Amino acid sequence: MLDQVAAAFERQDYQTASELLSKLSQDSPDHPWVQFYIGRLHEVSSRHTEAEKVYRQLLQNTTNTKVIAQARQGLARLSAIEQAERQQAIAQFKAANQTQLGILILEPIHTDKTIAAQKFAQIMQIDPYTARLLLPSRGWRLYRTGEIGELIYYGEQLKLAGIPCFWTTIASIQAIRVFQVSHFQEISPQATVICRNEANQVGSLTFNWSEVKGSVNGLLPIFEEVVDQDARRKLLRKTQTQDYAQFCDLHIKDRCILRLSDSNYQFQKGEKIATQANLNTVRINWNSILAFLDQQLPQIKTWSDFTHFAESVLDHTEALSPISSHIHLLRREETSWDPAFQLYSGLAFYRG
Repeated sequence: MLDQVAAAFERQDYQTASELLSKLSQDSPDHPWVQFYIGRLHEVSSRHTEAEKVYRQLLQNTTNTKVIAQARQGLARLSAIEQAERQQAIAQFKAANQTQLGILILEPIHTDKTIAAQKFAQIMQIDPYTARLLLPSRGWRLYRTGEIGELIYYGEQLKLAGIPCFWTTIASIQAIRVFQVSHFQEISPQATVICRNEANQVGSLTFNWSEVKGSVNGLLPIFEEVVDQDARRKLLRKTQTQDYAQFCDLHIKDRCILRLSDSNYQFQKGEKIATQANLNTVRINWNSILAFLDQQLPQIKTWSDFTHFAESVLDHTEALSPISSHIHLLRREETSWDPAFQLYSGLAFYRG
């Protein structure tokens, strides 16, 4: 009867093949050729998941070399079909969206990471071990850059698999207005800040405290060139982190980002917020500013995991290079840390 099944498949008479296999599966359910043809029937009926399961079980359970070869060919056909369907779907997503540069961000996994890694590996076509390393347990990870249409496709696949993620375009980050705060001119009942816009023009901006929907705190390294000695006492010049500049972004709902920093805030002007302003200590004054903001904004979400995020993004120069950092520190040369902070704050602006 197996010859009849093979002949039915040869002439693509799948109805007859199904009827014959129904009888054979009752008489010889564990016969490797019966199992193979059942998998083949799943395959031609577009039940690819069931077909793959049968083929893989055959590879594990049978020693018949001909059956093993046929099962491997079946898996190869399924892989080719999956790849073709994937490329077609990506093409459709690209056609439906503008060809803008985008980024795909992975969010922390709070479920079984082993299961999530297996799903992630299947979707992104990588090995499970690498997938597990890439899935974050805390904070965001920038996973991929590329055309936004393709990233939307992968992002939706990941979400369907229960893997939290989100995506956006670099243009949307660039579109956020950022004002550099010099000082608070008034703090009650509304707040008014003296600030500079992107063109370095000085002006004032007034907002209600209730408009602040979130804040971002972060440290940006200050690099200096130092002279050191190697093992042979030869002098070497190298760049080291000598200090950190502290930043706090206030996100004004649907309007802009107000950026405060300990290096640019003019503590002696406007409202005397610093409780120990008589002490000429930047750190004390800056901590007083942060304490004041915490008191005014006890309910807002604060994003403070920038350093961890930056570790996943500093090498993605194709994503960072188009971003205007709006960071004004005296630096000998540009660094990816500055646009990385703007990206982090911009993502939080939209996610908040």
